[in-house]
Amino acid sequence: MEEDDVTIREQNFHSQVREYIICFLLFAVLYIVSYCIITRYKRKSDDHEDEDAVVNRISLYLCTFTLAVSGGAVFLLPFSIISNEILLSFPKNYYIQWLNGSLIHGLWNLVSLFSNLCLFVLMPFAYFFLESEGFAGSKKGIKARILETFVMLFLLALLILGIVWVASALIDNDAASMESLYDLWEFYLPYLYSCISLMGGLLLLMCTPVGLSRMFTVMGQLLVKPTILEDLDEQIYCIHLQEEALQRKLNGSSSHTYTRGSFAHQLKKELDNIINQRNKLERRKKASGWEKNLLYPIVMLILLTGTTISVLMVALNILYLLVDETAMPKGSTERGIGNTSLSTFGVAQAVLEIILMFYLMVSSVVGFYSLRIFEGLTPRKDDTTMTTIIGCCVSILVLSSALPVMSRTLGITRFDLLGDFGRFNWLGNFYIVLSYNMLFAVVTTLCLVRKFTSAVREELLKALGLDKLQLSNSPTDPESGKLSANGHQKTL
Repeated sequence: MEEDDVTIREQNFHSQVREYIICFLLFAVLYIVSYCIITRYKRKSDDHEDEDAVVNRISLYLCTFTLAVSGGAVFLLPFSIISNEILLSFPKNYYIQWLNGSLIHGLWNLVSLFSNLCLFVLMPFAYFFLESEGFAGSKKGIKARILETFVMLFLLALLILGIVWVASALIDNDAASMESLYDLWEFYLPYLYSCISLMGGLLLLMCTPVGLSRMFTVMGQLLVKPTILEDLDEQIYCIHLQEEALQRKLNGSSSHTYTRGSFAHQLKKELDNIINQRNKLERRKKASGWEKNLLYPIVMLILLTGTTISVLMVALNILYLLVDETAMPKGSTERGIGNTSLSTFGVAQAVLEIILMFYLMVSSVVGFYSLRIFEGLTPRKDDTTMTTIIGCCVSILVLSSALPVMSRTLGITRFDLLGDFGRFNWLGNFYIVLSYNMLFAVVTTLCLVRKFTSAVREELLKALGLDKLQLSNSPTDPESGKLSANGHQKTL
Protein backbone atom coordinates (compact mmCIF):
# COMPACT_ATOMS: atom_id res chain seq x y z
CA MET A 1 0.00 0.00 0.00
CA GLU A 2 2.83 2.38 0.85
CA GLU A 3 4.50 1.56 -2.49
CA ASP A 4 1.30 2.50 -4.30
CA ASP A 5 1.17 5.82 -2.44
CA VAL A 6 4.79 6.53 -3.34
CA THR A 7 4.11 5.70 -6.97
CA ILE A 8 1.12 8.06 -7.05
CA ARG A 9 3.15 10.87 -5.46
CA GLU A 10 5.95 10.32 -7.95
CA GLN A 11 3.50 10.47 -10.85
CA ASN A 12 1.99 13.67 -9.54
CA PHE A 13 5.45 15.16 -9.03
CA HIS A 14 6.57 14.28 -12.56
CA SER A 15 3.29 15.58 -13.98
CA GLN A 16 3.74 18.93 -12.25
CA VAL A 17 7.36 19.21 -13.38
CA ARG A 18 6.31 18.40 -16.93
CA GLU A 19 3.59 21.05 -16.83
CA TYR A 20 6.01 23.67 -15.50
CA ILE A 21 8.49 22.87 -18.26
CA ILE A 22 5.83 23.07 -20.98
CA CYS A 23 4.51 26.37 -19.63
CA PHE A 24 8.04 27.77 -19.45
CA LEU A 25 8.87 26.73 -23.01
CA LEU A 26 5.63 28.18 -24.39
CA PHE A 27 6.19 31.45 -22.56
CA ALA A 28 9.85 31.59 -23.65
CA VAL A 29 8.79 31.35 -27.30
CA LEU A 30 6.19 34.09 -26.81
CA TYR A 31 8.72 36.28 -25.00
CA ILE A 32 11.31 35.99 -27.78
CA VAL A 33 8.73 36.80 -30.46
CA SER A 34 7.45 39.76 -28.42
CA TYR A 35 10.97 41.08 -27.91
CA CYS A 36 11.63 40.96 -31.66
CA ILE A 37 8.38 42.81 -32.36
CA ILE A 38 9.01 45.58 -29.84
CA THR A 39 12.64 46.13 -30.86
CA ARG A 40 11.49 46.42 -34.47
CA TYR A 41 9.32 49.43 -33.62
CA LYS A 42 11.24 50.93 -30.69
CA ARG A 43 13.08 54.16 -31.37
CA LYS A 44 16.80 53.54 -31.68
CA SER A 45 18.93 55.22 -29.02
CA ASP A 46 22.63 55.78 -28.70
CA ASP A 47 24.90 53.23 -27.08
CA HIS A 48 25.78 55.56 -24.21
CA GLU A 49 25.01 53.81 -20.91
CA ASP A 50 23.34 56.27 -18.54
CA GLU A 51 20.44 56.42 -16.13
CA ASP A 52 17.78 56.89 -18.81
CA ALA A 53 19.15 53.95 -20.78
CA VAL A 54 18.77 51.66 -17.75
CA VAL A 55 15.22 52.88 -17.18
CA ASN A 56 14.34 52.34 -20.84
CA ARG A 57 15.80 48.84 -20.76
CA ILE A 58 13.76 47.89 -17.68
CA SER A 59 10.60 49.32 -19.24
CA LEU A 60 11.39 47.39 -22.42
CA TYR A 61 11.61 44.10 -20.51
CA LEU A 62 8.31 44.80 -18.74
CA CYS A 63 6.60 45.66 -22.04
CA THR A 64 7.98 42.48 -23.60
CA PHE A 65 6.59 40.44 -20.71
CA THR A 66 3.19 42.11 -21.10
CA LEU A 67 3.10 41.50 -24.85
CA ALA A 68 4.03 37.85 -24.28
CA VAL A 69 1.13 37.50 -21.82
CA SER A 70 -1.14 39.08 -24.44
CA GLY A 71 -0.01 36.47 -26.95
CA GLY A 72 -0.73 33.76 -24.40
CA ALA A 73 -4.26 35.11 -23.92
CA VAL A 74 -4.83 35.08 -27.69
CA PHE A 75 -3.67 31.47 -28.07
CA LEU A 76 -5.39 30.29 -24.90
CA LEU A 77 -8.82 29.37 -26.23
CA PRO A 78 -7.62 28.02 -29.63
CA PHE A 79 -5.04 25.84 -27.86
CA SER A 80 -7.71 24.49 -25.51
CA ILE A 81 -10.11 23.71 -28.38
CA ILE A 82 -7.55 21.93 -30.52
CA SER A 83 -6.25 20.02 -27.47
CA ASN A 84 -9.76 18.79 -26.71
CA GLU A 85 -10.19 17.55 -30.30
CA ILE A 86 -6.77 15.86 -30.33
CA LEU A 87 -7.53 14.00 -27.10
CA LEU A 88 -10.86 12.87 -28.54
CA SER A 89 -9.22 11.64 -31.74
CA PHE A 90 -6.32 9.86 -30.00
CA PRO A 91 -7.54 9.00 -26.50
CA LYS A 92 -4.94 6.33 -25.73
CA ASN A 93 -1.92 7.67 -27.58
CA TYR A 94 1.12 7.59 -25.30
CA TYR A 95 2.83 10.60 -26.90
CA ILE A 96 0.02 13.05 -26.16
CA GLN A 97 -0.73 12.07 -22.57
CA TRP A 98 0.99 15.29 -21.46
CA LEU A 99 -1.89 17.17 -23.07
CA ASN A 100 -4.39 16.87 -20.23
CA GLY A 101 -6.94 18.89 -18.31
CA SER A 102 -4.49 19.83 -15.57
CA LEU A 103 -2.17 21.51 -18.09
CA ILE A 104 -5.01 23.39 -19.78
CA HIS A 105 -6.43 24.67 -16.49
CA GLY A 106 -2.93 25.63 -15.36
CA LEU A 107 -2.41 27.70 -18.49
CA TRP A 108 -5.75 29.49 -18.00
CA ASN A 109 -4.88 30.30 -14.39
CA LEU A 110 -1.38 31.51 -15.28
CA VAL A 111 -2.66 33.77 -18.07
CA SER A 112 -5.29 35.21 -15.73
CA LEU A 113 -2.71 35.80 -12.98
CA PHE A 114 -0.14 37.39 -15.29
CA SER A 115 -2.82 39.53 -16.97
CA ASN A 116 -3.75 41.01 -13.59
CA LEU A 117 -0.08 41.42 -12.69
CA CYS A 118 0.76 43.24 -15.92
CA LEU A 119 -2.36 45.39 -15.97
CA PHE A 120 -2.32 46.56 -12.35
CA VAL A 121 1.37 46.41 -11.40
CA LEU A 122 3.94 46.06 -14.17
CA MET A 123 2.59 48.52 -16.74
CA PRO A 124 1.83 51.30 -14.22
CA PHE A 125 5.29 50.72 -12.76
CA ALA A 126 6.90 50.94 -16.21
CA TYR A 127 5.08 54.19 -17.02
CA PHE A 128 5.75 55.91 -13.68
CA PHE A 129 9.34 54.66 -13.66
CA LEU A 130 9.86 56.09 -17.15
CA GLU A 131 8.39 59.47 -16.22
CA SER A 132 9.91 59.74 -12.75
CA GLU A 133 12.83 62.01 -11.91
CA GLY A 134 13.01 61.66 -8.14
CA PHE A 135 11.50 63.90 -5.46
CA ALA A 136 12.61 67.48 -5.21
CA GLY A 137 15.61 67.85 -2.92
CA SER A 138 16.54 64.18 -3.03
CA LYS A 139 19.68 62.78 -4.61
CA LYS A 140 19.13 61.92 -8.25
CA GLY A 141 19.58 58.37 -9.39
CA ILE A 142 17.84 55.04 -9.95
CA LYS A 143 16.94 54.65 -6.27
CA ALA A 144 15.21 58.03 -6.18
CA ARG A 145 13.21 57.19 -9.30
CA ILE A 146 12.23 53.80 -7.88
CA LEU A 147 11.08 55.44 -4.63
CA GLU A 148 8.94 57.96 -6.51
CA THR A 149 7.49 55.18 -8.66
CA PHE A 150 6.44 53.09 -5.64
CA VAL A 151 4.84 56.13 -4.01
CA MET A 152 2.86 56.84 -7.18
CA LEU A 153 1.81 53.18 -7.39
CA PHE A 154 0.63 53.28 -3.77
CA LEU A 155 -1.44 56.42 -4.38
CA LEU A 156 -2.87 54.91 -7.58
CA ALA A 157 -3.82 51.72 -5.71
CA LEU A 158 -5.60 53.75 -3.03
CA LEU A 159 -7.47 55.70 -5.69
CA ILE A 160 -8.59 52.59 -7.59
CA LEU A 161 -9.59 50.70 -4.44
CA GLY A 162 -11.57 53.72 -3.27
CA ILE A 163 -13.43 54.01 -6.56
CA VAL A 164 -14.23 50.28 -6.57
CA TRP A 165 -15.36 50.43 -2.92
CA VAL A 166 -17.72 53.35 -3.57
CA ALA A 167 -19.08 51.82 -6.79
CA SER A 168 -19.72 48.43 -5.21
CA ALA A 169 -21.33 50.04 -2.15
CA LEU A 170 -23.71 52.03 -4.36
CA ILE A 171 -24.64 49.03 -6.50
CA ASP A 172 -25.08 46.38 -3.76
CA ASN A 173 -26.10 47.79 -0.39
CA ASP A 174 -27.27 44.61 1.29
CA ALA A 175 -25.60 43.21 4.41
CA ALA A 176 -23.64 40.42 2.67
CA SER A 177 -22.26 42.82 0.07
CA MET A 178 -21.26 45.33 2.73
CA GLU A 179 -19.32 42.66 4.60
CA SER A 180 -17.51 41.58 1.43
CA LEU A 181 -16.29 45.14 0.90
CA TYR A 182 -13.49 44.46 3.37
CA ASP A 183 -12.31 41.29 1.62
CA LEU A 184 -9.42 42.36 -0.63
CA TRP A 185 -8.35 39.07 -2.22
CA GLU A 186 -11.74 37.38 -2.68
CA PHE A 187 -13.77 40.46 -3.61
CA TYR A 188 -11.75 43.46 -4.75
CA LEU A 189 -9.44 41.86 -7.28
CA PRO A 190 -12.06 39.60 -8.98
CA TYR A 191 -14.56 42.48 -9.05
CA LEU A 192 -11.96 44.89 -10.44
CA TYR A 193 -10.82 42.42 -13.10
CA SER A 194 -14.47 41.78 -13.98
CA CYS A 195 -14.90 45.51 -14.61
CA ILE A 196 -11.73 45.57 -16.71
CA SER A 197 -12.95 42.57 -18.73
CA LEU A 198 -16.26 44.32 -19.36
CA MET A 199 -14.37 47.41 -20.56
CA GLY A 200 -12.23 45.18 -22.78
CA GLY A 201 -15.36 43.53 -24.17
CA LEU A 202 -16.86 46.94 -24.94
CA LEU A 203 -13.59 48.02 -26.56
CA LEU A 204 -13.66 44.87 -28.70
CA LEU A 205 -17.29 45.61 -29.57
CA MET A 206 -16.23 49.05 -30.75
CA CYS A 207 -13.05 48.04 -32.58
CA THR A 208 -13.94 44.70 -34.18
CA PRO A 209 -16.74 45.87 -36.53
CA VAL A 210 -14.57 48.78 -37.65
CA GLY A 211 -11.63 46.44 -38.15
CA LEU A 212 -13.70 43.93 -40.13
CA SER A 213 -14.57 46.62 -42.67
CA ARG A 214 -11.08 48.15 -42.51
CA MET A 215 -9.43 44.79 -43.31
CA PHE A 216 -10.58 45.10 -46.93
CA THR A 217 -8.77 48.42 -47.25
CA VAL A 218 -5.62 47.13 -45.55
CA MET A 219 -5.43 44.05 -47.79
CA GLY A 220 -6.15 46.25 -50.80
CA GLN A 221 -3.09 48.32 -49.91
CA LEU A 222 -0.89 45.27 -49.48
CA LEU A 223 -2.04 43.50 -52.65
CA VAL A 224 -2.22 44.66 -56.25
CA LYS A 225 -5.72 45.49 -57.45
CA PRO A 226 -6.94 44.35 -60.87
CA THR A 227 -6.65 46.92 -63.64
CA ILE A 228 -10.17 47.57 -64.92
CA LEU A 229 -10.76 50.44 -67.36
CA GLU A 230 -7.61 52.15 -66.13
CA ASP A 231 -4.66 53.43 -68.11
CA LEU A 232 -1.68 53.05 -65.78
CA ASP A 233 0.75 54.59 -68.27
CA GLU A 234 -1.28 57.78 -68.39
CA GLN A 235 -1.52 57.94 -64.60
CA ILE A 236 2.23 57.39 -64.22
CA TYR A 237 2.88 60.11 -66.79
CA CYS A 238 0.65 62.56 -64.90
CA ILE A 239 2.32 61.68 -61.61
CA HIS A 240 5.75 62.32 -63.19
CA LEU A 241 4.62 65.76 -64.32
CA GLN A 242 3.27 66.61 -60.88
CA GLU A 243 6.51 65.40 -59.30
CA GLU A 244 8.60 67.57 -61.63
CA ALA A 245 6.40 70.61 -60.95
CA LEU A 246 6.71 70.16 -57.18
CA GLN A 247 10.46 69.63 -57.49
CA ARG A 248 10.83 72.90 -59.42
CA LYS A 249 8.79 74.78 -56.84
CA LEU A 250 10.83 73.23 -54.04
CA ASN A 251 14.09 74.23 -55.73
CA GLY A 252 12.74 77.72 -56.34
CA SER A 253 11.60 78.16 -52.75
CA SER A 254 15.02 77.19 -51.42
CA SER A 255 16.56 80.19 -53.16
CA HIS A 256 14.27 82.65 -51.37
CA THR A 257 14.63 83.14 -47.64
CA TYR A 258 11.07 84.36 -47.17
CA THR A 259 9.61 81.11 -48.53
CA ARG A 260 11.51 78.79 -46.23
CA GLY A 261 9.98 77.14 -43.21
CA SER A 262 6.52 75.63 -43.09
CA PHE A 263 5.90 76.25 -46.81
CA ALA A 264 8.98 74.24 -47.83
CA HIS A 265 8.03 71.52 -45.34
CA GLN A 266 4.55 71.33 -46.89
CA LEU A 267 6.08 71.02 -50.35
CA LYS A 268 8.36 68.20 -49.20
CA LYS A 269 5.41 66.39 -47.67
CA GLU A 270 3.40 66.68 -50.87
CA LEU A 271 6.41 65.50 -52.88
CA ASP A 272 6.75 62.42 -50.68
CA ASN A 273 3.08 61.63 -51.21
CA ILE A 274 3.49 61.95 -54.97
CA ILE A 275 6.53 59.66 -54.91
CA ASN A 276 4.58 57.07 -52.90
CA GLN A 277 1.74 57.20 -55.42
CA ARG A 278 4.20 56.76 -58.28
CA ASN A 279 5.80 53.75 -56.59
CA LYS A 280 2.38 52.15 -56.07
CA LEU A 281 1.43 52.70 -59.71
CA GLU A 282 4.74 51.26 -60.92
CA ARG A 283 4.24 48.24 -58.65
CA ARG A 284 0.78 47.69 -60.12
CA LYS A 285 2.20 47.92 -63.60
CA LYS A 286 4.98 45.41 -62.90
CA ALA A 287 2.71 42.91 -61.09
CA SER A 288 2.00 39.61 -62.83
CA GLY A 289 -1.40 38.68 -64.17
CA TRP A 290 -2.16 36.02 -61.53
CA GLU A 291 -1.33 38.45 -58.74
CA LYS A 292 -3.66 41.11 -60.07
CA ASN A 293 -6.50 39.01 -61.44
CA LEU A 294 -6.45 35.96 -59.17
CA LEU A 295 -4.80 36.62 -55.79
CA TYR A 296 -6.63 39.86 -55.00
CA PRO A 297 -10.17 38.49 -55.66
CA ILE A 298 -9.42 35.32 -53.70
CA VAL A 299 -8.21 37.25 -50.65
CA MET A 300 -11.20 39.60 -50.79
CA LEU A 301 -13.53 36.62 -51.09
CA ILE A 302 -11.90 34.97 -48.06
CA LEU A 303 -12.31 38.14 -46.00
CA LEU A 304 -15.93 38.48 -47.05
CA THR A 305 -16.63 34.83 -46.27
CA GLY A 306 -15.03 35.05 -42.83
CA THR A 307 -16.97 38.18 -41.95
CA THR A 308 -20.24 36.72 -43.21
CA ILE A 309 -19.75 33.50 -41.24
CA SER A 310 -18.99 35.50 -38.09
CA VAL A 311 -22.18 37.55 -38.43
CA LEU A 312 -24.26 34.42 -39.15
CA MET A 313 -22.85 32.63 -36.11
CA VAL A 314 -23.68 35.62 -33.93
CA ALA A 315 -27.22 35.70 -35.36
CA LEU A 316 -27.65 32.00 -34.59
CA ASN A 317 -26.33 32.58 -31.08
CA ILE A 318 -28.98 35.27 -30.56
CA LEU A 319 -31.66 32.71 -31.43
CA TYR A 320 -30.08 30.18 -29.07
CA LEU A 321 -30.06 32.76 -26.28
CA LEU A 322 -33.77 33.38 -26.75
CA VAL A 323 -34.80 29.71 -26.68
CA ASP A 324 -32.11 27.92 -24.66
CA GLU A 325 -30.57 29.14 -21.41
CA THR A 326 -27.56 26.83 -21.82
CA ALA A 327 -26.30 29.16 -24.56
CA MET A 328 -25.30 31.66 -21.87
CA PRO A 329 -21.52 31.89 -21.37
CA LYS A 330 -20.42 30.22 -18.17
CA GLY A 331 -17.31 29.10 -16.38
CA SER A 332 -16.21 25.57 -15.72
CA THR A 333 -14.13 24.15 -12.89
CA GLU A 334 -14.05 20.57 -14.17
CA ARG A 335 -10.84 19.14 -15.59
CA GLY A 336 -12.60 16.88 -18.08
CA ILE A 337 -10.73 17.92 -21.20
CA GLY A 338 -11.10 15.38 -23.97
CA ASN A 339 -14.36 13.80 -22.78
CA THR A 340 -16.86 15.28 -25.26
CA SER A 341 -16.59 17.36 -28.41
CA LEU A 342 -18.07 20.83 -28.16
CA SER A 343 -18.21 21.21 -31.95
CA THR A 344 -21.14 19.78 -33.91
CA PHE A 345 -19.01 18.95 -36.94
CA GLY A 346 -15.94 17.82 -35.04
CA VAL A 347 -12.46 18.86 -36.05
CA ALA A 348 -13.60 20.85 -39.10
CA GLN A 349 -15.79 23.14 -37.01
CA ALA A 350 -13.06 23.44 -34.37
CA VAL A 351 -10.57 24.60 -37.02
CA LEU A 352 -13.15 27.09 -38.34
CA GLU A 353 -13.71 28.47 -34.85
CA ILE A 354 -9.97 28.91 -34.31
CA ILE A 355 -9.58 30.71 -37.65
CA LEU A 356 -12.48 33.04 -36.80
CA MET A 357 -10.96 33.84 -33.40
CA PHE A 358 -7.64 34.86 -34.92
CA TYR A 359 -9.49 36.79 -37.61
CA LEU A 360 -11.51 38.68 -35.01
CA MET A 361 -8.37 39.45 -32.98
CA VAL A 362 -6.49 40.81 -35.99
CA SER A 363 -9.57 42.81 -37.02
CA SER A 364 -9.92 44.26 -33.52
CA VAL A 365 -6.27 45.43 -33.54
CA VAL A 366 -6.70 46.95 -37.01
CA GLY A 367 -9.93 48.63 -35.90
CA PHE A 368 -8.29 49.89 -32.71
CA TYR A 369 -5.57 51.74 -34.59
CA SER A 370 -8.12 52.96 -37.18
CA LEU A 371 -10.13 54.88 -34.59
CA ARG A 372 -9.21 58.55 -34.37
CA ILE A 373 -8.90 58.62 -30.61
CA PHE A 374 -6.22 55.89 -30.74
CA GLU A 375 -4.32 57.02 -33.84
CA GLY A 376 -1.60 58.51 -31.64
CA LEU A 377 -0.71 55.00 -30.40
CA THR A 378 0.05 53.70 -33.88
CA PRO A 379 3.62 52.28 -33.77
CA ARG A 380 6.17 53.33 -36.39
CA LYS A 381 9.15 51.29 -37.37
CA ASP A 382 12.29 52.38 -35.47
CA ASP A 383 10.50 55.56 -34.33
CA THR A 384 8.18 54.64 -31.44
CA THR A 385 8.78 56.04 -27.98
CA MET A 386 8.64 53.85 -24.89
CA THR A 387 5.57 55.72 -23.64
CA THR A 388 3.72 54.83 -26.83
CA ILE A 389 4.91 51.22 -26.58
CA ILE A 390 3.54 51.02 -23.03
CA GLY A 391 0.18 52.33 -24.25
CA CYS A 392 0.16 49.81 -27.09
CA CYS A 393 1.00 46.91 -24.77
CA VAL A 394 -1.75 47.86 -22.32
CA SER A 395 -4.30 48.19 -25.14
CA ILE A 396 -3.36 44.87 -26.72
CA LEU A 397 -3.43 43.19 -23.29
CA VAL A 398 -6.97 44.45 -22.65
CA LEU A 399 -8.11 43.33 -26.11
CA SER A 400 -6.46 39.91 -25.92
CA SER A 401 -7.69 39.24 -22.37
CA ALA A 402 -11.25 39.95 -23.48
CA LEU A 403 -10.96 37.78 -26.63
CA PRO A 404 -11.86 34.42 -24.95
CA VAL A 405 -14.83 36.06 -23.22
CA MET A 406 -16.02 37.73 -26.42
CA SER A 407 -15.64 34.51 -28.44
CA ARG A 408 -17.78 32.61 -25.92
CA THR A 409 -20.29 35.44 -25.53
CA LEU A 410 -20.84 35.76 -29.29
CA GLY A 411 -21.20 32.00 -29.70
CA ILE A 412 -18.11 31.62 -31.89
CA THR A 413 -17.30 28.59 -29.73
CA ARG A 414 -19.11 26.52 -27.10
CA PHE A 415 -15.97 25.87 -25.09
CA ASP A 416 -16.62 26.90 -21.49
CA LEU A 417 -14.40 29.53 -19.94
CA LEU A 418 -11.89 28.13 -17.45
CA GLY A 419 -10.19 29.61 -14.42
CA ASP A 420 -10.92 33.21 -13.42
CA PHE A 421 -12.23 33.99 -16.92
CA GLY A 422 -15.49 32.25 -16.02
CA ARG A 423 -15.96 34.16 -12.75
CA PHE A 424 -16.93 37.50 -14.29
CA ASN A 425 -20.17 38.79 -12.79
CA TRP A 426 -21.63 40.27 -15.95
CA LEU A 427 -21.49 36.96 -17.85
CA GLY A 428 -24.59 35.77 -16.01
CA ASN A 429 -26.68 38.80 -17.00
CA PHE A 430 -28.95 37.74 -19.86
CA TYR A 431 -29.72 41.27 -21.04
CA ILE A 432 -26.04 42.29 -21.21
CA VAL A 433 -25.12 39.17 -23.21
CA LEU A 434 -28.09 39.53 -25.57
CA SER A 435 -27.46 43.25 -26.11
CA TYR A 436 -23.78 42.52 -26.78
CA ASN A 437 -24.65 40.00 -29.50
CA MET A 438 -27.25 42.24 -31.13
CA LEU A 439 -24.97 45.27 -31.14
CA PHE A 440 -22.12 43.28 -32.68
CA ALA A 441 -24.32 41.90 -35.48
CA VAL A 442 -25.98 45.25 -36.26
CA VAL A 443 -22.83 47.40 -36.12
CA THR A 444 -20.79 44.92 -38.19
CA THR A 445 -23.50 44.75 -40.85
CA LEU A 446 -23.78 48.53 -41.03
CA CYS A 447 -20.00 48.95 -41.30
CA LEU A 448 -19.81 46.40 -44.12
CA VAL A 449 -22.74 47.95 -46.02
CA ARG A 450 -21.20 51.40 -45.74
CA LYS A 451 -17.79 50.06 -46.77
CA PHE A 452 -18.96 48.26 -49.88
CA THR A 453 -21.35 50.97 -51.05
CA SER A 454 -18.63 53.62 -50.78
CA ALA A 455 -16.06 51.31 -52.46
CA VAL A 456 -18.42 50.54 -55.36
CA ARG A 457 -19.21 54.24 -55.77
CA GLU A 458 -15.53 55.17 -55.89
CA GLU A 459 -14.70 52.43 -58.40
CA LEU A 460 -17.60 53.47 -60.65
CA LEU A 461 -16.49 57.10 -60.58
CA LYS A 462 -12.92 56.06 -61.32
CA ALA A 463 -13.96 53.78 -64.17
CA LEU A 464 -16.12 56.50 -65.75
CA GLY A 465 -13.42 59.13 -65.26
CA LEU A 466 -15.66 61.31 -63.11
CA ASP A 467 -13.19 61.32 -60.25
CA LYS A 468 -11.00 63.74 -62.21
CA LEU A 469 -13.74 66.36 -62.00
CA GLN A 470 -13.43 66.48 -58.24
CA LEU A 471 -11.03 69.20 -57.18
CA SER A 472 -8.79 68.70 -54.19
CA ASN A 473 -6.31 70.87 -52.31
CA SER A 474 -3.12 72.00 -53.99
CA PRO A 475 0.30 71.71 -52.36
CA THR A 476 0.96 75.35 -53.22
CA ASP A 477 -2.15 76.86 -51.70
CA PRO A 478 -4.54 75.07 -49.32
CA GLU A 479 -7.50 77.11 -50.61
CA SER A 480 -6.83 76.57 -54.30
CA GLY A 481 -7.25 73.68 -56.68
CA LYS A 482 -5.00 70.75 -57.49
CA LEU A 483 -1.98 70.75 -59.77
CA SER A 484 -2.89 69.35 -63.15
CA ALA A 485 -0.76 67.07 -65.30
CA ASN A 486 1.04 69.93 -67.04
CA GLY A 487 1.94 71.61 -63.79
CA HIS A 488 -0.68 74.41 -64.00
CA GLN A 489 -3.10 75.03 -61.23
CA LYS A 490 -6.79 74.25 -61.52
CA THR A 491 -9.06 76.98 -60.22
CA LEU A 492 -12.66 76.93 -59.20
